[in-house]
Amino acid sequence: MDQFSAHLDRAWDLVASGDTHGARSSARHAQQIDPNSPEVHNLLGYISAADGDADEALEHYRQAMALDDGYLEPVLNAAELLVHPLADYDQAIQLCDEALEFAESPEELADALLLKFDALLGKGDKAAAAEVLEELPAGPYETANYDFLIGRAFYDVGRLDDAEERLVKAALREPQHADAHYYLGVIADDRGDPSVAGQHFVIVREIDARAPHVAWSPSREEFGKVVDQAISELPGELVVHIAGARIYPTEAPGIELCAEGCDPRIPVLVDGVDGDAAARLFVYQRNVERYCYSLEVMKTDLPKLIAREIETVFASPDAGSGAD
Repeated sequence: MDQFSAHLDRAWDLVASGDTHGARSSARHAQQIDPNSPEVHNLLGYISAADGDADEALEHYRQAMALDDGYLEPVLNAAELLVHPLADYDQAIQLCDEALEFAESPEELADALLLKFDALLGKGDKAAAAEVLEELPAGPYETANYDFLIGRAFYDVGRLDDAEERLVKAALREPQHADAHYYLGVIADDRGDPSVAGQHFVIVREIDARAPHVAWSPSREEFGKVVDQAISELPGELVVHIAGARIYPTEAPGIELCAEGCDPRIPVLVDGVDGDAAARLFVYQRNVERYCYSLEVMKTDLPKLIAREIETVFASPDAGSGAD
């Protein structure tokens, strides 16, 4: 293997393990060898996205596209960023249509179509999104993740049986596919079967707990301060419900809760409700990180996540039941 390829491979390995600093260093070494490499700019874009800098990532992807207009990967990566977190759906759809012009394999076609689906769904055009699913290749696909992504898309348009079929296939092909198990749990919960949901949710919790935190993840102490600040920003009519509550910034919901059908990826949980007050407020760091793409976004969005949970609980007809 030549030195350029070795630096690229090492950078991809490092970013996959969460070491974006080391990955960037290796990528820069590769860039010194070939400053005009589209592969390097695509890699730097991916690293920037992992660091939570969507704008810088998008700029690298655009440079990669300019250097090689037939290079599909940066087109798809840019479209993914434009869908989330940038929510520029029209631009994302345009890139997906460009990608479809030179996509060849079933996987390339599926990548472009599924991103277009997400963009249309983001625009609120559910009917057009559902039509895109009819264009997906029949497969088979190289990895279980395509079965998962297609299953999730079917779920998003309400086709539960089709979704379940694809998700089961993904979980059988890759038993440790947390996202496939998660959506199988959600479908079971939608069907009123908390026992089956709990079986899948326990698996999800265990797999998620073994995954590395995102590169920008704050320490536990720092996260506690972010939680305190978020609570201080809540409006008075919501704070009154948790005024006497114990606040628990922690990693994830307990396995016993997940076994009972609790969503293992909820970011916030109000517990111990008695009348108009809660005894406990849990804020789950891993799950909050799942909703955000940088520490600054976490600081901005966490008050909204906490507010949403409080509003949901105390607007519920069962709010005063006293259930834990």
